[in-house]
Amino acid sequence: MDTKIAVYRKEHFNSAHRLHNPALSDAENAAVFGKCNYANYHGHNYELIVKVIGGVDPKTGYVIDLKILSGLIKELVIEKFDHKNLNLDTVEFKELNPTAENIAIVIYNILRPKIEKKYELKIVLYETERNYVEYPA
Repeated sequence: MDTKIAVYRKEHFNSAHRLHNPALSDAENAAVFGKCNYANYHGHNYELIVKVIGGVDPKTGYVIDLKILSGLIKELVIEKFDHKNLNLDTVEFKELNPTAENIAIVIYNILRPKIEKKYELKIVLYETERNYVEYPA
């Protein structure tokens, strides 16, 4: 069967972060990042949607077993970022500004090697219910 279909797995994690570029002055950081630049950090209840696109396996009727996908997300992403200060507690964001865009790219790069190449992978990350990103676009 050549028909492609998308399946989705939704997860949640809560993290603190501070948007800050050390190459900018304090005034420039405040102007660019506003409240997100507060020195004592702030948090979000992130909603993560992992989209996998592929053909339906005639044997199982699945594109991918969502239990396996869920396990990968929990082990590789949720355990790493949930209830963490992204700037202080993770290696991924020691030198990388933890914007929603960068978090989505990091999550994609964590999951991509663990999901067979025959599948397309997209990450949708909601930072708030009105602000979200998708990677790749």
